[in-house]
Amino acid sequence: MSNLQIPVARLVGTIKTYGALRALDGVDLMLQRGELLALLGPNGAGKSTAISLLLGLIRADKGTVELFGQDPQSIDARRRIGVMLQSASLPPVLRVGELLRLTASYYPSPRSVQESAEMAGIADLLKRPYAKLSGGQQRRVQFAMALCGRPELLFLDEPTVGMDIEARQKLWAAIRQLVAEGCAVVLTTHYLEEAEALADRVCVMAQGRVISEGSVDDLRARVALKRVRCMTHIDPQQLAAWPEVVEARRDGAKVWMSTANAEALVRRLLDADSSLSELEVQRAGLAEAFTELTRDAETATTIDREAA
Repeated sequence: MSNLQIPVARLVGTIKTYGALRALDGVDLMLQRGELLALLGPNGAGKSTAISLLLGLIRADKGTVELFGQDPQSIDARRRIGVMLQSASLPPVLRVGELLRLTASYYPSPRSVQESAEMAGIADLLKRPYAKLSGGQQRRVQFAMALCGRPELLFLDEPTVGMDIEARQKLWAAIRQLVAEGCAVVLTTHYLEEAEALADRVCVMAQGRVISEGSVDDLRARVALKRVRCMTHIDPQQLAAWPEVVEARRDGAKVWMSTANAEALVRRLLDADSSLSELEVQRAGLAEAFTELTRDAETATTIDREAA
C-alpha cells in the first residue's frame, strides 16, 4: 500500500477505560487525505478521548491506534500534524510573530510567518503581544500556529469559539483551502451549522460509541422530521396540540413547526387558516438529526441498564 493509500488516522476496536468508566467502547474510525471529518457528540461522548489517543497523549487499553500507519507517539507522525485545542496556555509577553516563528521552528519545512498569518487573517497582528489580543484574535493566532508546519492532518477543537461572524467565515474559507490542498481535518464543534457547512463526513458519538457515521445528507435522511414555517394567526400552543406537530414555536413573525408528516400538516394548516402565507417546508437539518440520534442512543442505553 502506497503512502497516499494509507489512512492518515485510524482507530480499530479501540477501548479506553478510567476506573469503572468506559470512555471508548470498541470505536472504529478512519480518516483519508483531503477529508474533513466532523466528530460530534454530547459532553462525555468520548470525542476528547478519541482525539487524545490519536495525538498520542494517552494509550488505548485495547485496539489499534495509528497516525499515518505509525504509532501516534512517534516523532515522524507528530511532525505531520497540527493541533488547535479548545484552550491554550501561551506565553503572554511574546508577540504574535514571535509565537509563529517559534512554532514553525519545530517543523522540517514550515510555511513562512507571513503566509501563515495571511491564511489565519492575522497579518495585521504580528507585532502585537499575545496577551493584548481579544479572545477571537487569540483563537485566530492559535489557528495560524496549527497550520504553520504544513500539516497533513489538522485537529481543530472548537476552533471558532469567541469569533465574530466575519472572522468565522474567514476561518471556514481557510479550512476549505487546506482540505482542497489535501490536508485531512478532524473537527469537533458545538456549532452544528459549522459541521454542516464544512464536513465531508460526520461521526456522531454517544456513550463512548459511534452511533452514526456518514455524510450530512446521510444523517439527515435518517431523521423523519421536517420543518414547516409560515405566517399564520394560529397560536403555536394550539398548533403544538395537533397530532401532526412534534414541536411548535414562534420565530419572529413566523411560526416554526417540526413534523413527521409534512403533507398532512400543510393540508390542515391551509384548511384552518385561509390567510396562511410564506409557507416553507424543509427537511431536517444536522441539528435535528444530531438531537434525534443522541436521544435515541440515550434511550437505548437506559433500556439496556434497566434490563440488566
